[in-house]
Amino acid sequence: MAQFEKEIVQAVLIADNNVWNFKPLSDEGSTALLPLVNVRMLDYALMALNRSGVEEVFVYTSLYRSSIREHIRAGIATDAAWSFKMTVHVIGGEGCRCFGDAMRDLDNKALIRGNFILLGADTVTNADLRPVLEQHKRQAKFDKGTAATLVFKECANNVRTGNEVLIAVDRRNDRLHYHQRLRMHHKENRYQIPLDVFLGNSCVALHHNLLDPQIAIGSPSMLSLFNDNFDFQTRDDFVRGLLINEELLDSRIYVALLPAAQYAHKVNNWPAYQLVSRDIINRWAYPFVPDIGLYKLQQEYVFHKDNIYKSPEAQVSKVALLQNVVIEAGSHVDSGSVIGDSVIGANCRIGKNCRLTNAFLMAGVTVMDNCRLEHCVVGEEAIINEDCDVSAGCVLGAKSVLPAKTTLAKTLITRTPSRRRSEGEVVVELKSIGPEAYIVSDLTTGDPEDSEGEDLLPQQPLSIPKMGDLLAPLEEISYCSDFSEDDEDASRAVTPLPDDTNIFLGEVIDSLTRGFREKSNPDFLVLEINSSRYAYNMSLKEVNFNVVKAVFGMQSIVEPANDNVLVAINAAFKQLGPVVSNYIKSEDAMMDCLKALEDVYEENHLVRGKISQIVHYLYDKDFVSESAIQAWYEQLDEEEHADLRQSLAKLVAWLDQSSEEDDDDDEEEDDD
Repeated sequence: MAQFEKEIVQAVLIADNNVWNFKPLSDEGSTALLPLVNVRMLDYALMALNRSGVEEVFVYTSLYRSSIREHIRAGIATDAAWSFKMTVHVIGGEGCRCFGDAMRDLDNKALIRGNFILLGADTVTNADLRPVLEQHKRQAKFDKGTAATLVFKECANNVRTGNEVLIAVDRRNDRLHYHQRLRMHHKENRYQIPLDVFLGNSCVALHHNLLDPQIAIGSPSMLSLFNDNFDFQTRDDFVRGLLINEELLDSRIYVALLPAAQYAHKVNNWPAYQLVSRDIINRWAYPFVPDIGLYKLQQEYVFHKDNIYKSPEAQVSKVALLQNVVIEAGSHVDSGSVIGDSVIGANCRIGKNCRLTNAFLMAGVTVMDNCRLEHCVVGEEAIINEDCDVSAGCVLGAKSVLPAKTTLAKTLITRTPSRRRSEGEVVVELKSIGPEAYIVSDLTTGDPEDSEGEDLLPQQPLSIPKMGDLLAPLEEISYCSDFSEDDEDASRAVTPLPDDTNIFLGEVIDSLTRGFREKSNPDFLVLEINSSRYAYNMSLKEVNFNVVKAVFGMQSIVEPANDNVLVAINAAFKQLGPVVSNYIKSEDAMMDCLKALEDVYEENHLVRGKISQIVHYLYDKDFVSESAIQAWYEQLDEEEHADLRQSLAKLVAWLDQSSEEDDDDDEEEDDD
């Protein structure tokens, strides 16, 4: 009779997400429990799985496991909406540091017995995933190498939140052939897609308007693929690895698009948090709307016109509620205050003559009289005293206390005076603006007390997440083609770099970015780069060139805090200097380094403005020699590189003078 037993629908919910993007709140608790329109993000994900007929869920977490387990227990005890038809287990591993480690640990635990739904705790969707699961099962019957089906959603707007992708799909069977994640706050004039995608497939569809909500249907083989390939650290690593090594791994990825009426979005940064909050308030994620009991099976708000949701137990006296406002039970707003496009948590107190616009207040926040809050997030039980002005993407940590008459913009605040740069490392003291309010500085730049290079590249505060007025829309994507049938030279001019070189550069950027953030051992990064080098058959000259270009291609340098590219470069080379030194040893390698800098000069306007100081910095740190700089300068074409030569002229003249003085000193010593 065992063959007639019903297959249990299982799901894996990854709760450890967005630790970096949601600082400082992510240092105080799990981001899975971060309120989104006054409902925990974990509950949105659990309700989505419940709507999709899931019977058993494994919530995987290695951070704040006890608080997540307690939240699940409390939900079951209070009859949460998701608790009736699902069994929820909280599991995890102490050594889990990334998505890939979680997948490998799940494979070792052998808890997954068949096809499963894979979801992040930060994904908000009202989609019914049962049709996608059935599509995946049918595909797996025809193709035994089916590893996963990725779920995408057409973009509903033209803003970038870091979740947008470009994919190439076989229109006959929805098989994925190409995947590229699009950069946030960036507009591509053109896309470079490998020619093999079109030569090897007769019917290919390109999609550049897709959101990746991080939903997937996994086959049992998906977990074993992570176990067999320890370089799969993220989901994008998994997708890239399978697309590159399809024949070797005998595994393929397929794609499913959600219908237009279904909503899905990943909340992985503050702009996405603001965008999804507004979508929920505007009822785009129905039935996930505030006036329907989502977590508790009871109505908590009364729905008024202009998308105003007010709890009957909230006291609002002669206050102007403009539009898109949610006020939870127990909150009190005094007369003269004006609130618009904001979410007010439970038991908040807002004084007289305050103005809140695009403000997100967690439970128990106190805002005294005459305050202005705009485009900001305030953690639980924080206190903002009288006459404060908080704007432009500020985030205040839980229980922090802002002194009266404080003006803040683009600042992260925490209540604790010290902070660890990373696990087990030195504690960094933070700048105080009050007894319980400290500015979170850039903890990635190394020890602030380290004065090496301080005169050239001073320390600057951490870059603040951008929470503008839902971000300025990107211009419409244009597909440029400089190709002319009658002009062979024009076709050569737009020929992209060899695909292997592009992929190698992308992998090196990913490795260095991850190593920079996690303070990885430089020796491990060198091993990763060498592994990629042999995989794509790169020459040593190409490796030298691309390693330097990858350092300058990291997001922290491309979009540095306060546009201070020198600070960002100093931070990067403090951590990644040993990696660069491993490759840039000889005079020839130094020339490769400077030629890479020549490319960066053309691509990055911030580098262009500081090129002389950057070359001087590399010289001071012994990455390049005086003779290499002089030889490189001599090779620059006087017409083509006129601006670059002009920018470097004073530096080269200073090096020449220094060299002559050294020669004179040597001659005097010889005469003596």
